[in-house]
Amino acid sequence: MSDHTTTQQTRLNLTQQIDILRSMAQQLQRNLHNGPSTVSRVIIDQIDQLIKNLSQIQKQASRLEEDYNNLLALADIGQIINSSLDPDAVLRIVMDTIIRLTNAERGFLMLRDTKGELTIRIARNWEQESINPSEFAVSYTVIERVASEGQPVLTTNAQEDPRFDGHQSIIAYNLRSILCVPLKVKGELIGVIYADNRIRTGIFTESDRDLLAAFANQAAVAIENARLFDSLRRTLDEVTELKNLMDNVFESIASGVLTADVQERITLCNRSAEEILGKAARELIGHSLDEVIPPFKEGIADHVRTVHQKDTSVVGVEVDSEFPNKGRVILNVNLSPLKDAEQNTQGIAIVLDDLTERKRLEAERRLFERMVSPAVIAQLNPDQLQLGGKRTNITTLFADIRGFTSFSESLDPEELFNILNRYLAAAADAVLAQEGTVDKFMGDAVMAWFNAPIPQPDHTLRAVRTALAIRDSVRTLHQQLPFQYNLAFGVGIHYGEALLGLVGTEKRLEYTAIGDSVNTAKRIQENSAANQILISEQAYQFIRDSVTVQEVAPVHAKGKSIPLRVYEVLDLR
Repeated sequence: MSDHTTTQQTRLNLTQQIDILRSMAQQLQRNLHNGPSTVSRVIIDQIDQLIKNLSQIQKQASRLEEDYNNLLALADIGQIINSSLDPDAVLRIVMDTIIRLTNAERGFLMLRDTKGELTIRIARNWEQESINPSEFAVSYTVIERVASEGQPVLTTNAQEDPRFDGHQSIIAYNLRSILCVPLKVKGELIGVIYADNRIRTGIFTESDRDLLAAFANQAAVAIENARLFDSLRRTLDEVTELKNLMDNVFESIASGVLTADVQERITLCNRSAEEILGKAARELIGHSLDEVIPPFKEGIADHVRTVHQKDTSVVGVEVDSEFPNKGRVILNVNLSPLKDAEQNTQGIAIVLDDLTERKRLEAERRLFERMVSPAVIAQLNPDQLQLGGKRTNITTLFADIRGFTSFSESLDPEELFNILNRYLAAAADAVLAQEGTVDKFMGDAVMAWFNAPIPQPDHTLRAVRTALAIRDSVRTLHQQLPFQYNLAFGVGIHYGEALLGLVGTEKRLEYTAIGDSVNTAKRIQENSAANQILISEQAYQFIRDSVTVQEVAPVHAKGKSIPLRVYEVLDLR
């Protein structure tokens, strides 16, 4: 049998024993009054006093029983309201318990809002139902007094209570029994509990007031705990949401991000870092930097020490290294101290950018710039380039090294390529200086054109200037090279329509020009002598006022039935 059951049984036995004793005393009293006169009057008086004492003892026992029941109720209530941290559930339990303990008709619980004003948070009736806001008819006079004085207010009949004489709310709402107690946490009022009965008077007693005041102390703590828990939960939800957002942002960063502690062991990494380093997160986190970053010792370790020693960032470190299963990788590395909220350094943050592909593209661009003028490249839109060609008028230039075949027979390949590249570079630089396009190098010859892809109104004159620049560059080379390496160019220039565009596949494209006008320029070049610049009749008509020429014998070009009229360019006017 439990202690609670045993105590109830003992209390029940005491009450029964008092009833039995009083019944026996009353029976003895009756017998004595009806018995022999010889019985002492003193005994009768003592029995009368015993009956009175038993009655008082029974009243005291009833009060003790009531107090005990209240204490049990408080204990049960404390257990119930502290069993939940849901604010709404706690408030509902509090109000339903108050109404049950005090036999109130209605109960209202008010809490201070952010402005410090008391607002009704929950209202319940004796049937444990929520009260409609339209029925919130309460005495704010009583509520304000409790809130200002911090003391309970009890009235058994508000209509006749002189403290509230003339107050409109009490009269208008026909309020009678009212009990209102403060809710306090650490001496600070957070709200009030208000219970009333609009029909009956004398419902509440001082015992109810004391009970409700004691209960309010428990309820206030439970309510505050629930509020704090709810606030903590909302804060946790916000922090979780923020963390998820930061995780998403962290994972979506294109740069690789690593963090390491002061022992240089990796504590965090994002997906980009995994891809750059070619390792999964489980292979990175917990491992030292020099284990997972191949160029760490050679190119990064010194900078990490600088960050630790000077507590400053290091940016723009470029390292080139061989990675397992990835080959050559070029990284741009930025390093910064990793600080906590108090600005204490807890490690290092490393941002990695893989420059390998960018460097490759830059190298390809530099190579392309050797063929096409940078001014032309700047005006091209790669997204608009399509396979196929477009007809346009261009001036085509062919330049060929004279006597190169016999010259090459006397040199070893390395020396031969060195001399060839110097001559071809002189020709290509001359083309690019006039913003022309180098189509291709064909052995010891160069093909270029002007007026495409960017229109050039003076394109034929640009081609002639290029040819003269080639001639001057060759003369300069002759001064720099031994006599046996002195070679010469023959140049042919023609104006006409050609088909320009991209040929090949999406993986391998070539921007070129094809057509009869291109072939004609090549035939003219084949008939030029060493250091001779020949232009066609069509080209001459565009620049006749800008150049000094002399007419030479017509060229019998292969594939042409009629000889081509050509001119030798001597100089510009």
